[in-house]
Amino acid sequence: MLPTPRDTARGIALMLLAILLFTAMDAAAKGLIQRYPVPQVVWARFTGQVVIVVLILRGRLLAALRTRYPLQHLVRSACQLGATGCFFSSLPHIGLAEATALTDLNPVFITVGAAVFLGESLGPRRIIGVLVAMVGAMIVIRPGAEVFSPAAFLPLCAAAFYTANALLTRKLGPLESHWTPMIHAALFGAVVTGALQPMVWQPIAGNDLPIFVLIGCLGTGAQLCLIRAFSMAEAGAVAPFAYVGILFATIWGIVLYDE
Repeated sequence: MLPTPRDTARGIALMLLAILLFTAMDAAAKGLIQRYPVPQVVWARFTGQVVIVVLILRGRLLAALRTRYPLQHLVRSACQLGATGCFFSSLPHIGLAEATALTDLNPVFITVGAAVFLGESLGPRRIIGVLVAMVGAMIVIRPGAEVFSPAAFLPLCAAAFYTANALLTRKLGPLESHWTPMIHAALFGAVVTGALQPMVWQPIAGNDLPIFVLIGCLGTGAQLCLIRAFSMAEAGAVAPFAYVGILFATIWGIVLYDE
């Protein structure tokens, strides 16, 4: 069944909120990554989501863990971890806004992928809209020389992982509770990155502890909004609104890091 106009509007609103939260999380992570290893910051992001979801679900946790699509959730969880890990790893090397601009090639990938793999409509207006938005975003951000550095490959990989994650979210979203992908992805990310902590762990300074907690909270809220957005509306309809992330990332970069 095709989404109604109301569902599409709600999906777009949730996507905008998700992007706002994601860019705020990325901005906070950029500061921490200057002082802590990337795997430690990524671990905090997913562990925070585990704690929050468990507290919210409590007695419904086992029900949320049950799924008829374990392989799809495993792949989706791995893609989400890959997107987060690649993007966070790029932040010490290139600006927040430029990394976001490169990652925001994903609306093009998602729009095309949704048509090829999910059977969504791909009319000329949607194609032109996505491409014009991408060109306009690049003009606004005016990517510098950092875009041509080897580190630029990391946000491009993040875009590929994010695209696969978004398409699987769109496919699974209408079939199961939104808490199911939330807890599966959080547990996968926390366990995988948790295994690395004995090799990379650095003691957390008291002043930085609230920022670690904030990253977990922002990531959880963003992921919940994203899942709901892709569950309500076609992927090709909501994905182009991710370009607003370049605006948010530019503001965070100017205000927090003088970029």
